[in-house]
Amino acid sequence: MVGEARVPMLPQAPNTVWRAEVNDRSVEVLAPSNAILLDVLRDNVGQLGVKRGCDLGTCGCCAVLVDGEPRLSCMTLAGDVEGRAITTVEGLAEGHHLAPIQTCFAEHGGSQCGFCTPGFLISAQALLDQTSSPTEAQVNEAIEGNLCRCTGYQPIVESIMAAAALLRGETEAPAPPTDPHADPHPSGPEEPQLPPGHAR
Repeated sequence: MVGEARVPMLPQAPNTVWRAEVNDRSVEVLAPSNAILLDVLRDNVGQLGVKRGCDLGTCGCCAVLVDGEPRLSCMTLAGDVEGRAITTVEGLAEGHHLAPIQTCFAEHGGSQCGFCTPGFLISAQALLDQTSSPTEAQVNEAIEGNLCRCTGYQPIVESIMAAAALLRGETEAPAPPTDPHADPHPSGPEEPQLPPGHAR
């Protein structure tokens, strides 16, 4: 081989405009025509709560709601859900207030390392949207496609059952540890300032 020239074995897919409602916001981005939803949401829309886990549809970390139905974004072509309503874990909260399922995961130990948590929250929310009185068997069935290496699953089940009780009005939401407030860096933090004399 002479120089750094490299010839790709397969032609690159052309970029196309992709439009959808993501977390109640209309988005329009340029993405490869064969891109999976996971990549478009993370790389083009900036929804980093959608986690890349197995890329095989077996761990559930990348789950999102598409028109209210849970879908694995690593197994979904972005083009197949164009124009639909997509909810990621960022879209579960109501403004600066956590959704009941998020609050209960925090209160009942449903999250430990946190990597799998977005997928569990999405699967749980889909169940709670269908019924506010799920049985433990229904909870187990709803989360059977989500893998967790930390919790042993029981705290996750307890968190979902607690969220259901909260939605039914049988319990009160715990007081937030701090008052909700606007993000001080809505478009990301500025570049950090270095002391004079420090090279960039």
